[in-house]
Amino acid sequence: TLQWETLGKQFVEYEQVAPFLVPEDQQKRLLEFLPLFLKAWEKSGGVIIFPNIQLLASEVSKLLTKEIKRNLNGKPAEAARLALEQLLQQKGEAGDGHLLLKSVYLLSQTDLRTMWNIIGSGLPAALMQCLYLFFTVPLKKTSDDAETSEDDAQTQEMLVKIMLNMYKEEQGIEELLAADKLQSLIIATASLWDQCSHSWKVPTGRVLRTISKAQTKNSIVYLQAVDCIKIAVQNLFTLADTLPACDVCEAASIVLCFVKDSYPVSSALLTEFENNDGYQLLLKVLLRCEGLQQNEGDPYLDEILDMLTCLTTCGKTELKVSGNIVHPQLPHFDFERTQSPGMTVKNLQPFQVLQSIFQRSNDQHLCGRILAAIGTIWAWDRVNFFLLEWTLQPINQFTDIIHFKPHPVQVQFFRLVESIVLDLSYVPHEILKKVQYLIKENIVPFCTLTALQCLLSMTQKDLLFSDIFRDSGLLGLLLALLRKEAKILRKSAGTHLPGLKEGTEKELNVVMLKMVAALTARSVRNMVVLKDYGMVPYIKIFLDDECYRSATLSILEQLSVISYEEYMSIIIGALCSSTQWELHLKLDLLKSLLRILESPKSHSAFRTCSGFNGLLSLLSDMEGALQDPPCGQWKAVGQNCILELVFYTLQGITAALHLDPVNSNFFHRNGLFEKMAEDLGSLGCFWTQGERQIPVSLEKKRTFAEFLDAAFCSSEPFPVWLKNCIWILNFLDHMIKGTLHEESYSKERKPEMGEESREDHEAPQAQGEHPTLFAVVNYNYDVVFSCRLEMRDCTIVHPGAVCVMVRLLPKLYKEGHAELSQEIQCALVDHIQSLVKSEKSRQVMCESGLLSTIITSCQDAFCNDSHPLHLPLTRVFEKLASQAIEPPVLR
Repeated sequence: TLQWETLGKQFVEYEQVAPFLVPEDQQKRLLEFLPLFLKAWEKSGGVIIFPNIQLLASEVSKLLTKEIKRNLNGKPAEAARLALEQLLQQKGEAGDGHLLLKSVYLLSQTDLRTMWNIIGSGLPAALMQCLYLFFTVPLKKTSDDAETSEDDAQTQEMLVKIMLNMYKEEQGIEELLAADKLQSLIIATASLWDQCSHSWKVPTGRVLRTISKAQTKNSIVYLQAVDCIKIAVQNLFTLADTLPACDVCEAASIVLCFVKDSYPVSSALLTEFENNDGYQLLLKVLLRCEGLQQNEGDPYLDEILDMLTCLTTCGKTELKVSGNIVHPQLPHFDFERTQSPGMTVKNLQPFQVLQSIFQRSNDQHLCGRILAAIGTIWAWDRVNFFLLEWTLQPINQFTDIIHFKPHPVQVQFFRLVESIVLDLSYVPHEILKKVQYLIKENIVPFCTLTALQCLLSMTQKDLLFSDIFRDSGLLGLLLALLRKEAKILRKSAGTHLPGLKEGTEKELNVVMLKMVAALTARSVRNMVVLKDYGMVPYIKIFLDDECYRSATLSILEQLSVISYEEYMSIIIGALCSSTQWELHLKLDLLKSLLRILESPKSHSAFRTCSGFNGLLSLLSDMEGALQDPPCGQWKAVGQNCILELVFYTLQGITAALHLDPVNSNFFHRNGLFEKMAEDLGSLGCFWTQGERQIPVSLEKKRTFAEFLDAAFCSSEPFPVWLKNCIWILNFLDHMIKGTLHEESYSKERKPEMGEESREDHEAPQAQGEHPTLFAVVNYNYDVVFSCRLEMRDCTIVHPGAVCVMVRLLPKLYKEGHAELSQEIQCALVDHIQSLVKSEKSRQVMCESGLLSTIITSCQDAFCNDSHPLHLPLTRVFEKLASQAIEPPVLR
């Protein structure tokens, strides 16, 4: 602060004596003061505390302006350029010029009033003359260039920053016009771009863009009076034939800036540009940009496209169009509401340039930018889509040629088409007809695929499209194409034929199936069309290929709406005809079946189509699949997949029995519970040797719930066979309670050994819920089975499943694991006893007439007093027998 006070006093002294000094002495005193000023600035960290800063700025700027004019006076261009460089460079005899330049540079960054003083010194016009010379007169390189390049860069940066700060002010533009060099510099960029100083191209562009943004009425009148834009356009036409495309873009973008930025003030420059074929120039320039590498020519190419996009809103009168809205339309579409005050299109000429470029170019970047520009125009105001489409029809015309464009452009185009429906809520019927024709012709499979994906998105938005695409013939077209593909698949029968589709063409088949699934979803009429076409036998052929299966099942599930019997016949038939190792096919079919069985109306069709026998045959096919260790081809399958198939099979049976007394009676009367027990017992994890079990004394006795936790939620080592047995018993437990069909089976990450999952051990119970949601994690199989362990008495819904559990009880045994086997058997008996604890449960069991089955299943335990299960089983029997009208006799 003291230093600034001292400087302030020195400058006051200078002010007092300056009027009495000759100009040379006055200049000398000021130049002696400036080094002290710069030193104080450096020491104060760039903070200036100077009361007379505006007067100082005026004095320094005037002196710099005077020095520039003196060095330029009467010299030819090259000599003047050299003199300027010597004046402003840091080293050499003309070091005072650099001192003045640096001082003005610092002062120009202080405040607006100080800037006005700098502008009033005449410096804006003087520096424009400097810039013109630096840009238009390149100097020959010397051996000292390497040493001076850093100084030159610093000098250039200070000059440019001063000009940017001055020319962004309206006052600076007005002062600039006195030099009569602005129009010369603009024209020079349009005619001498290939001959100018390379190091001054970018700085000149920065300065001219700043001037462009600050244009005034006077500057526009000045440029118009000298035909600046007209001459620049004419010169650019010549450059466009000779210069590299990226250079032409850079030069043209500067001229276009003045046209676009001047429009809010006056339309004069835009009119001059249009009257002198300016749009034809831009079309020529942009078409030359075809084939440029990514980022080459950027950002100037993008700048021109952005300015062209903006020019579409530059017009004096609103466009008036009255289109014919074709119906049907989406319920919430309202054309009157679409018209809102916003940036509407008023000038079609710049848009025609964009449209012509897209039609004539196949360049990925160029075409992509055009489509992005169209999306931007639509986003400005929803009515712009209609203004353009009802006049120039860009999207309609682009559809005819889109298959010629690169793949990314095709994807971008169809997203734009999709947005008409998704964002504007408008159904463009004419465009959709052309898209449909594109699909029919299938000239380029990728384009066909992308077009169909677009229509699929629309179809999934609203049910209206199911009617539109049926009436337009698209549904019939897709069915005919799928019939053809189904015949090829049927003929191949697992072999690889030349006609089989791969890659894009196979993906196209997938999307065709998805489209048919979308068209038939919630549309009985469309499903009837499919059925009348005789397509059901052909659709089911696609089940064999996993790529097609999901969409195919969706279609077949829609078939169930009009015929449960036909659906059940297909699914049960496919399950029964699948090979032993087609586990994924079986799983997908079972999941589909479960979705349909949610409707009670489907249960009768399931029974009459031999659904129960079909599902039980899946269990029979897995004989020995859960042996430990696995044997044969089951090694490659993985026991997780086998358990999942067991789960979904039992879940399907439970769903078909749920609240259906006819099905329950059928299942019981035909001995299917006994068949289920036999099939489950032959899976390989249960003991089948028939040897007599040797009783052992148990040191500990765990409950069935504790076995579940020990087997799946702790790090305690557990035999694989026993884990598998517990899984199946767990499934049966939920089947007994009638809740198995409500459960889920999903795969999760396998934890590391010893890692404890908080979620696994702490499953909080939601308020008001009686069941506890308990995630049983199988560390060996990466499986989570979400099950509800009932903490209260549970009514038995399916007593036959209790008999299945009892039949499996003696088979819970493994040589070498006698103690563990007996412990799990006792735990299971206790669990069964808890199931029949309530009077209602015992009554259900007795009414089922299954007590004799329980006795037969465990005859050895009942008749042998020393058998470890004799006492607990007898208690269970006695509880059940107490409810029976004619209790069976233990013999």
